[in-house]
Amino acid sequence: MHLPPAIILATLCIALQLLNSSTASVIPNRHVSNAHWLPAVATWYGSANGDGSDGGACGYGTLVDVKPFHARVGAVNPILFKNGEGCGACYKVRCLDRSICSRRAVTVIVTDECPGCSKTNTHFDLSGAAFGRLAITGESGPLRNRGLIPVIYRRTACKYRRKNIAFHVNEGSTDFWLSLLVEFEEGEGDIGSMHIRQAGAREWLEMKHVWGANWCIIGGPLRGPFSVKITTLSAGRTLSATDVVPRNWVPKATYTSRLNFSPVL
Repeated sequence: MHLPPAIILATLCIALQLLNSSTASVIPNRHVSNAHWLPAVATWYGSANGDGSDGGACGYGTLVDVKPFHARVGAVNPILFKNGEGCGACYKVRCLDRSICSRRAVTVIVTDECPGCSKTNTHFDLSGAAFGRLAITGESGPLRNRGLIPVIYRRTACKYRRKNIAFHVNEGSTDFWLSLLVEFEEGEGDIGSMHIRQAGAREWLEMKHVWGANWCIIGGPLRGPFSVKITTLSAGRTLSATDVVPRNWVPKATYTSRLNFSPVL
């Protein structure tokens, strides 16, 4: 039997709430910036000039088909996916064969997981468009024909020109179960913890990481407008968007804040 995504999300959220007392707090890695290039391998998937993911394991849905995600998406192995907490992080990737590879790096955003990739060595499975951009002019086809290539990579700050952090209310959300997807987070791009504050309240309520870039909370009835506080996974930076989700919020709507992290690591 195929269950609707909303029911799956709600079930996971309930399970996480029950495990709350045994869940360890996130300890941020405060050393984000890595000026050194590290070795990895890269492959590509989807159509030759396509976006790769059709939504992807991070839950961004149709965002991967349009700018600023378009042609910059990538799936990664568990080392960088981090059970979904690596979603939204940005990396520069560059291939090494100067006979066919460009010297410029391609910036990719983690939007998907590659379950078939190596679990021990860093592996990027890029969209066909991103993979092709690793090549010099006229050589994207021959480079794709190689399939798997050695690359180097490093973490880089995410930058979304003229975009602020947005919160998408997932389908199936109610006054007793609220699930949010975070979009367009600049800087580190990842999330280590997330809290909401109800209308007229002082207390921040912890949300649970469900999967990908999706977070949820069970309670109720939950009263909007909701302020949302997110803390990055890598460096523990915090941002609070006051009353960003309005009182009359509806499922499947996206609400944009007036702020974002600095686009630096």
